[in-house]
Amino acid sequence: MRRHAGSPRLAERRAVAIKGPLEIFRESPESMILTFAVAGYRSLRELILPLERLNIVTGANGSGKSSFYRALRLLADSAQGRVVSALAAEGGLESTLWAGPERFSRAMKTGETPVQGTLRRERVSLKLGFAAEDYGYAIDLGLPVSSGHFHDSQQTMPSLFARDPEIKAEAVWAGETLRRSNVIATRNGPTVKILDDQGRRQSVISDLASFDSMMTHAADPRGAPELLMLRDRMRGWRFYDHFRSDAEAPARRPQVGTRTAVLASDGADLAAALQTIREIGDTAALHDAIEDAFPGSRIDITVKDGLFEAVMTQHGLLRPLRSVELSDGTLRYVLLIAALLTPRPPSLLVLNEPETSLHPDLLAPLARLIGAASRRSQVIVVSHAQPLVAALAEAPDSAVLCLEKDLGETLVPETEAPPWCWPKR
Repeated sequence: MRRHAGSPRLAERRAVAIKGPLEIFRESPESMILTFAVAGYRSLRELILPLERLNIVTGANGSGKSSFYRALRLLADSAQGRVVSALAAEGGLESTLWAGPERFSRAMKTGETPVQGTLRRERVSLKLGFAAEDYGYAIDLGLPVSSGHFHDSQQTMPSLFARDPEIKAEAVWAGETLRRSNVIATRNGPTVKILDDQGRRQSVISDLASFDSMMTHAADPRGAPELLMLRDRMRGWRFYDHFRSDAEAPARRPQVGTRTAVLASDGADLAAALQTIREIGDTAALHDAIEDAFPGSRIDITVKDGLFEAVMTQHGLLRPLRSVELSDGTLRYVLLIAALLTPRPPSLLVLNEPETSLHPDLLAPLARLIGAASRRSQVIVVSHAQPLVAALAEAPDSAVLCLEKDLGETLVPETEAPPWCWPKR
């Protein structure tokens, strides 16, 4: 069931946040994302979705699941100051923009007339945003107005970065929907304004570069604690996408071990992460997860010359198997166990096709493992494995978002879009 939370007064929040970053996290628990919004990204022309505690995103090949996952990662990148470079890695803004018409007429949808471009009424943009139980954030990226110039040896020359996207607008607000009355911080062009304790919007930056986010340059524990809290929360989102299991996979090699509360995205520190769970996490849950998937088996950690390695003892074998000897599916499942049983659960955990290389018999244990993780973190699973989707759908506070494509646009027909408003440029 979708939950709605009232927005505490800004002054009350700042009274807490002014104590410092540590107090922010002690007295303001992690808040669940209620709405995820994206517009103008690949097949996601305008997608506004409600989210639950456990979300299963599914659909046929080509329906937009990968675009949904990448859009989430881009949103997280904005808190790291990497959204422009992340878009460049995808081929630049122009190659990631929605390629269809700005709007579909009724005749286009019924097939009476061919799909064709119409006179553009809005600016070219890629928009990403979310609203949680306490705060919301959105960013609007667009094409540069001019190429720009720089000075070199007394000469004025055109910039070679003329194709870089620009951050046109950003906003942080209190509550679920952006309104004029609940705006905390805005960025329009190079200017950042922050709401002070007297309810006035004060300009704090007037020359922010077009490639810099206000989340990385205006967050301040006293002047803008909300930005600081949101930025650190978004930086803590975790994404796991196709763990490597080939012969040269990092997880197969012994590694120097240190306490590892968060498994690396490539799984290189698997042994250290498992040992950390054993020492400061839920040891019983680790044992149960192994037993549930591989009855009669046990995971141990060996240390030689400071190098940690995970080994598995299986029923009927006379010696434990080293990581290099495990099958691809077994290694991937152990990696998922280490990721999902983290002693420091994030506010948001995203798994992209976790069923890859797994035997069908492992999908039911995986669903139970993910369901347990969703009690500690909000979880989004992108999957096309119907047995896994069906099993996860039985979990409490879960929602299945079935993506479909119509005229090249990704839609979720059975889901009602929640209220949403994008920041103005």
